[in-house]
Amino acid sequence: MRRIIAALALAVTANVAAAQLPESSLAVRVGGEWRIWWTSAAAPSQWDRPDSILSSAVGWRRVNSGIDRAELRLSGNGEAWRIRVILVRVNPVRVRSGLVRMTTDGGTRGAWTVDSIPRSAILAVNAGQFSSGRPWGWIVRNGIEEQPPGFGPLSLAFIAMKDGSLRLISSDSIASYRERVSDAFQSYPTLLESGGRVPLELRAPDHGVDLEHRDSRVAICQLRDGRMMIALTRFEGLGGVLSQLPFGPTAPEMSAVMGALGCSSAVSLDGGISGQLALRERDGFRFWRGMRRVPLGLVFLPQ
Repeated sequence: MRRIIAALALAVTANVAAAQLPESSLAVRVGGEWRIWWTSAAAPSQWDRPDSILSSAVGWRRVNSGIDRAELRLSGNGEAWRIRVILVRVNPVRVRSGLVRMTTDGGTRGAWTVDSIPRSAILAVNAGQFSSGRPWGWIVRNGIEEQPPGFGPLSLAFIAMKDGSLRLISSDSIASYRERVSDAFQSYPTLLESGGRVPLELRAPDHGVDLEHRDSRVAICQLRDGRMMIALTRFEGLGGVLSQLPFGPTAPEMSAVMGALGCSSAVSLDGGISGQLALRERDGFRFWRGMRRVPLGLVFLPQ
């Protein structure tokens, strides 16, 4: 009986939180038609499995060793009425990662873009968040800690272990990994906590996150099978001519995208005009460029 009461209480709490989200919905293009797969009024508090409608629209294809790519076309409210989502899935067994830090003006301005990557790279994306041109939070490169951990309730850390594995960990777990990390950075806000749970801050207002702000987004997640996935959104209105405009999902909507695609934990990277990604396919590089130079890039190379 206690378990039943607890389950009912959890369901009521989830429904109340969902009802407090700004009204919105997301549809995906499947087989020539738009199908709604998420609404703010029925937003889950936890993603235990991928959403069947969204998953049916994903057609993964291998583009390099350990790298798969897919795209989604989404339709939402307001500025998100036409959004393309570029997805890249990474198998850490086949690739190795590293952080590149590039700044100018005494370290106060970012200087990295995806055009800066070496020809040997197979994937690159802007990493973390920054303030006044400086990366925020914990930075480890080549086993050397360059900045101490930052503290924030919605931060996660991406870590590349010395054994080659990749993980997303909570910031309060950093101490237990500190000696085993080759590269690491922190970012925020968390989109999914461990096990696919949507943070309370993304389920109800007045918890420090703007739930209505729309922007182009970049996020990274850990899938349940141990692989990593990167998602980048682009505005697709007017045939994609204005793809670099910072129009896109809200934070709760981006959380839903990551949860519906099977992520067990996920965190935002700097989006807006900073969001950028490069991917080497069989016929050469593809670039989704940003409009701002940033101080930190995450680069993947063949193992």
